[in-house]
Amino acid sequence: MPATGRDTRLALLLTLISVPGLPLCADVCNPKDLQGPYGFQLSGETTISGESQPVTNLGRVVFAGDGGISGYSTVMFAGLLLGNPVTGTYEAGWDCAVSWSLQDDSGAFQHFSGVAMDEGRRVHFRQTDPGGAQRGIMVKTSAACKAPDLRKEYEFMLSGSSIPMVPGGVASAAIAAKGLIKRDENANFKLVLEDASAATTDVTIAIDAECIVDIELGLPAKDAAATTPIKLRGILVDEGKEILAIQTDPGAMVSVTFTAR
Repeated sequence: MPATGRDTRLALLLTLISVPGLPLCADVCNPKDLQGPYGFQLSGETTISGESQPVTNLGRVVFAGDGGISGYSTVMFAGLLLGNPVTGTYEAGWDCAVSWSLQDDSGAFQHFSGVAMDEGRRVHFRQTDPGGAQRGIMVKTSAACKAPDLRKEYEFMLSGSSIPMVPGGVASAAIAAKGLIKRDENANFKLVLEDASAATTDVTIAIDAECIVDIELGLPAKDAAATTPIKLRGILVDEGKEILAIQTDPGAMVSVTFTAR
């Protein structure tokens, strides 16, 4: 009797788990699942340039079938916004391990490693260069996006800090906010904080064909008497279920995740 597709998959799985050095309890991933476009967000402290500095990083990269990577990366480092196209290479294993390197147009390299899950749709990773940032998430995005791909409601959690950009300036304490943005009957988004009054503020959202999202909002104070304007750059991922973002205002070292509900 000829082997069925199920028999073939079972034989492949048995072969994989019998490979020396591969734990029997390991997840099994098809490296081909990693191919395609991703949005990523990376944050933490870095000592790569010497003194410890906060960093936030957002980007869109495409993993090609030949092991190549192309895309671009936006970095907030020492309070300054830097953007570069990037190219690189990657390796993906059946044990779900993923490693890659990126080179920007200045010639500098950065190296990363992580673990893929959910059939390659999500990768938790870190920068492996000495002193690199450690909190990274990479999620599959669409080849192209349009405004209707945005969901009607997103919960968000914003966290980070700000650093002085002028001599004698004072660094802020930790910045944190949690709330909801919701599209109204006129297709406009409004924001309300979880710990503020019921007052809402306007949210402006623009999305381009490559799923990059620019967001402007007013973050209300607890007494709702004033708002703090904030600009964010993000990327729509996971079929519109999430927006990974960083704040792009000078001095801001803030990362944000919006999750559809």
